[in-house]
Amino acid sequence: MSRVATRVGLVVSISSVCGAMCAPPPARRLADMIQIQNLTKDFGSRTVVDSLSFEVRPGVVTGFLGPNGAGKSTTMRMILGLDRPTSGQALIDGMRYRDLPRPLTVVGALLDARWVHGQRSARAHLAWLAASNDLPRGRVDEVLDLVGLTEVAGNKTGSFSLGMSQRLGLAVALLGDPRYLLLDEPDNGLDPEGIVWIRRIMKRLAAQGRTVFVSSHLLAEMALTADHLVVIAAGRLIADMSVQAFIADSAISSIRVRARDLGVLGEALTSAGGDLERLEDGLALRVHGLSAEQIGEVAARVGAVVYEIYEEHGSLEEAFMRRTEDTLQYHSAAESKVAV
Repeated sequence: MSRVATRVGLVVSISSVCGAMCAPPPARRLADMIQIQNLTKDFGSRTVVDSLSFEVRPGVVTGFLGPNGAGKSTTMRMILGLDRPTSGQALIDGMRYRDLPRPLTVVGALLDARWVHGQRSARAHLAWLAASNDLPRGRVDEVLDLVGLTEVAGNKTGSFSLGMSQRLGLAVALLGDPRYLLLDEPDNGLDPEGIVWIRRIMKRLAAQGRTVFVSSHLLAEMALTADHLVVIAAGRLIADMSVQAFIADSAISSIRVRARDLGVLGEALTSAGGDLERLEDGLALRVHGLSAEQIGEVAARVGAVVYEIYEEHGSLEEAFMRRTEDTLQYHSAAESKVAV
């Protein structure tokens, strides 16, 4: 094996572990958490993580969100001891990763599913990781079955699709039955069934009392998976709160109204303090600043026939875009300027 391949294999073993289909772990201490304390990372004159502080607690799925280049992957690498902080520290159980006894049985991570020797079979890859960390050989078949790779366990990993590689990466992360899981874009390359499957796995792990920290750009999926969010932009913390609180704090809710005479109703709603938007189909209004009850009372007062009053709640995607739009490194062209 080449020196580079050997190093890659070691990196995978450092950032791997287990934990989903085993018996529920013992009761957790309240101190079981990941602590990020004033963490900073500079690459030359560029600061990619800037005085970042937050905690990741057990029993919930914590989503780690940010635009491209926000510093998410660098932060995860510093937690795992793969990058050295310029200042500050990342602690697991109050210790740095490198100081953990038998770290593969404490922390499991999936950072890059392609960090695998392509000429090894999936089973051989897991077997040498298990042997190098004094884990039972039977655990290899358990995690292969868990991630749905039993039938292709003898195939070379270089022939795997991205989705299959992601499943193998998760098997590596689950190998040592860890109390902590750090997953960077684990749903990347998965088909819809795989996305639902990994969502259930993460929720099950958190329900067992484990600490699950996951980054993703699939915001609609994060809205279904995560309980808590840590959101960063340009290396700085911009939110540390529940998913519901983040949406309520950052997204704009509105009321959609369909009625027979939108002109009359619209004038009355404006007079009542509503901010109106005529929808493209011309058959409905989007109203801000008034509740559904207030809109109903105004409609009754002017005799408007209303067909529908529907509360539109803000989405995680909308909230995320509003909170990070001023920090984006790359901006797409306006739709009107794109020739299609």
